[in-house]
Amino acid sequence: MSTIYNITNVLQRGTLRLFADWKVSGTENVPPVGPVVIVSNHLSNFDPSLLSCSLPRRLNYLAKDGIFRAVTPLGRWYLRQYGAFPIDRGGADVAAFRWSLRQLQHDAALVVFPEGTRSQSAGMNPAKSGVVSLILRSGAPVLPVGITGTERLGAFLRVVNPTGRIRVNIGQPFSLPSIEGRPPRELLESMTTDIMHRVCDLLPESYHGYYARPTKN
Repeated sequence: MSTIYNITNVLQRGTLRLFADWKVSGTENVPPVGPVVIVSNHLSNFDPSLLSCSLPRRLNYLAKDGIFRAVTPLGRWYLRQYGAFPIDRGGADVAAFRWSLRQLQHDAALVVFPEGTRSQSAGMNPAKSGVVSLILRSGAPVLPVGITGTERLGAFLRVVNPTGRIRVNIGQPFSLPSIEGRPPRELLESMTTDIMHRVCDLLPESYHGYYARPTKN
């Protein structure tokens, strides 16, 4: 598994250095070991590959099941070797939740895009609260990441020709408070908003979208 992952990242870093203005900040904030849930805004199908090249950890992903259905059996094998697992965005996906917990129990770094889909524009969409349930259940720390520049890379084949000014800004890890029992929906939504605001803090205001804070007079 690590061979496929490593070879892909070497090739992808080569294309980023050759074609793009690619910069990463905050790599010192990435926990070197132990479980961590990485939350990021989502602009393009290129984002998972970009994060794998930018963060100094072996990453695993929850990816929309449509990607797995759209490729050949060989493509599905490759996606799993790269660390992706399909998730049904239409509702609660018990299999994906259990897979995620197992990864974190084995000290993995798991990437979740809480919006559940790519932004139609640079601005963020409302996030789903399932990520908070996963974080609370696992007890893993959270690492916020802000991505800019990949919204221009719409076509999947742009992974071989990523161009433009691409930035990955990695924030400080933090933990959610421990909660006994099943948290109410309002609390889950409040925690989700807090997580997304931490991602906003790593992005220009034009990327905040749904999570833009009121302008102070």
